[in-house]
Amino acid sequence: MVKNKFIKIKEELGELIRNGQMEAGSLLPSENDLAERYSASRETIRKALNLLSEEGYIHKVQGKGSIVLDVSKFDFPISGLVSFKEISKKMGHRAKTFVEEFEKISPTAETKKKMRLESNEAVWKIYRVREIDGEKIILDKDLLVEKYAPELTKKICQDSIYEYLEGELGLTISFAKKEITMEIPTEEDRRYLDLEGFQYIVVVKNFVYLDDASMFQYTESRHRPDKFRFVDFARRK
Repeated sequence: MVKNKFIKIKEELGELIRNGQMEAGSLLPSENDLAERYSASRETIRKALNLLSEEGYIHKVQGKGSIVLDVSKFDFPISGLVSFKEISKKMGHRAKTFVEEFEKISPTAETKKKMRLESNEAVWKIYRVREIDGEKIILDKDLLVEKYAPELTKKICQDSIYEYLEGELGLTISFAKKEITMEIPTEEDRRYLDLEGFQYIVVVKNFVYLDDASMFQYTESRHRPDKFRFVDFARRK
């Protein structure tokens, strides 16, 4: 199938931004200049720029033009509770999720203590790999108390667990305790992620609670360190 011209232009500009030939913070050439460069109409250029904006490559400022964004790193909020699907919407088609492991298990003694579980409670074990721009750079390891989502499926995990819990089951996800550490990658990390040359990974541990203060999820989100900024807003009281 022949690609539309605006898609080809978007892909070429996206590649220039990814490889640093168009630096973060710089302005893209004007629509007229791009139309001349690619022998295309301004409408075709606008379609290409709209796609680049949707996928997080540029930010369009009225009266100024299109500013190139830093796509080498992705902003992950520290204080907020945001699903990967919500973050990936800003990336367009750049992000993919692969469910590598999905099973119901009996928790270990350590897990029971960590999640304050009753002796007979089961948990879902879910491993999801997040691929961005063709590189596997996040391993999310989830333990989710089975009684809160007894009908959970692999398909739901590939899409969005939080969207299912809140939208379909009517649960209210309220707050989380987070820990961020640097660790040496395990063999499991190296099996699932593209880590050649990286000696450390960033590990974000989340203890997540419902509005009745019941802990329903423990997550280890294991990140390749070169691709992320962990951001927060702080106010001095």
